[in-house]
Parts: sequence; C-alpha cells; structure tokens
Amino acid sequence: MKKKIIGFVLSAALLLGAGSVQAQGIKMPAPSPAQKVEQAVGLASVSVDYSRPSMKGRKIFGDLVPYGKMWRTGANASTKIKFSEDVTIEGNKVPAGEYALYTIPGKDVWTIIIHKNTKHWGDGGAEYKPEEDLVRFTVKPQQNPRQVESFTINFTNLKADATDVEILWDKTIVPFTIKTDVDSKVMSQIDEQVLKNPAATPALYAAAANYYYETNRDLKQAREWISKANATDPKYWNLHTQAKIEAKMKDYKQAIKTAEKSMELAKAASNPDYVSLNEKAIAEWKKMK
Repeated sequence: MKKKIIGFVLSAALLLGAGSVQAQGIKMPAPSPAQKVEQAVGLASVSVDYSRPSMKGRKIFGDLVPYGKMWRTGANASTKIKFSEDVTIEGNKVPAGEYALYTIPGKDVWTIIIHKNTKHWGDGGAEYKPEEDLVRFTVKPQQNPRQVESFTINFTNLKADATDVEILWDKTIVPFTIKTDVDSKVMSQIDEQVLKNPAATPALYAAAANYYYETNRDLKQAREWISKANATDPKYWNLHTQAKIEAKMKDYKQAIKTAEKSMELAKAASNPDYVSLNEKAIAEWKKMK
C-alpha cells in the first residue's frame, strides 16, 4: 500500500513538473529587439519607441522593404514618436502628444507620415485610414558610406532649439528636422521673473544675462544684469560671463580685469577648466586692446 502511495505522489510531482516547464516556456533573444531613444530638444523632450530588425545578409530597400509601399519603419508594432511640447517637423506644426511614425520608402524620395492612430500593428493594413494622418512630407535619402546592420533611429545635429532625426539601415540615411519654440518661452520667463520681479535673485539675473549674450540681444542690459548678480554673490562662472559680455562690447580693458577676478576665484575653488578659459580669454583680449 505504501509503495502505491509513493508511486502516486512521484507521478503527480512529475506531471506538475512537466506542466511547470511547459508554462514557463523557453526564453530566446528577440529577432527584432525593442529600443527606446529619448532626447531633450530645447525645452521639450522627444522620444522614439521602435523595434530593430537586422539585415542578416538580405537586400533591404527595394526588396525586403519595397519601394512605394507603407512601412511600419522598423518591425513588429508601428514605431511611436512622442513630443512633450508642440514642435515643427520640416515646417509642419505637430502638437504635443504621441504618434505613429510611418514611411513610404522610395529610391529618390521618402514620404514621412505622422499618424494619429497608435493602435495599429505593423503598417495597419486594411485598418489604416489616411484621414488619420496628421501630416505627410517628403525628404531625400542619403547614401551612407558605412553599412548599418541593425535598423536604427537616432538624434543628430543637436542645437539649442532643434535636432535631426535619422533613420538608418543598410547604406541608407533618411533625415528630418524637428524644431521647438525656445526663444519666446525663455523671453517670457525673463519678462516675468526678471523684468517684472523686484525680488529677482542673482541666479536669475545671471541666467537672463547669459541668454541675452548667447542670443546677441541688448548687451548693455545683459551687462547690467550680470553686474547685479556679481555685486552680491560673485561666482567665477558668472564673472567669466561678465567678462565675455564686456569683451563683446569691446571693453577689453574691463573684460581682462573681470576675467582675472574670475580666474582668482576659480583657482581658489580648484577648477582648472575655468582657470584655463580665463587664461585663454585674457591672452586673446590683450591683443585686442
């Protein structure tokens, strides 16, 4: 009797074990792994969520990815592109939000599609409705001297208010430009927090002065603000900004004095980078006197 009970228990354990293995499955690498890339652009954030097929010896454009047909721009589900703020893509206004990124590859011209419906699998098939497109625009593909094995989307040529998105696979590059509205938003903040704020802090004055300097605005105003910042709370980085503003106003004699003060504080703070920046600036400005 005991032997029968033991046999029954062992059989049940084996059955349970087999079920457990079957339920667990075999983990294997995805043939087209998921990838998410994100980039700060100006005051906005842009992200792309997509899957990455590989060439594996295949001919890609004009074969695996046919010319003239809708493409999910990757593998598996449609590629998603998300904007935290309103942007402009190749001159087309796109509100903040998440969209599907489709393309129609061509030998000489690609059509880029920003599509409002993000629920489609793949290219959407019969469920795809052109009226749900937000914008369509065309760009020219470029020849890549370096072969890219795995499909890639990345951000390049980053500027204060813009970036290029590049679609790369095999020896093809397809770029398009995203721009954000930075200037009006920064100027609005300066208006509220500096111009209309009698209690503006040294940090606010310094930030406003630096923006005016970087964007070639009223240097007299920039100098006034940075001087206020350094009058109550001098920092070597703010003094360096003041020196650059003074030099841009061609007041090289004062710029050198301010840079020497900045260098002195940078040495005390053991910051060799700003020591070097000031040394190079002083040497240059002495030639301009």
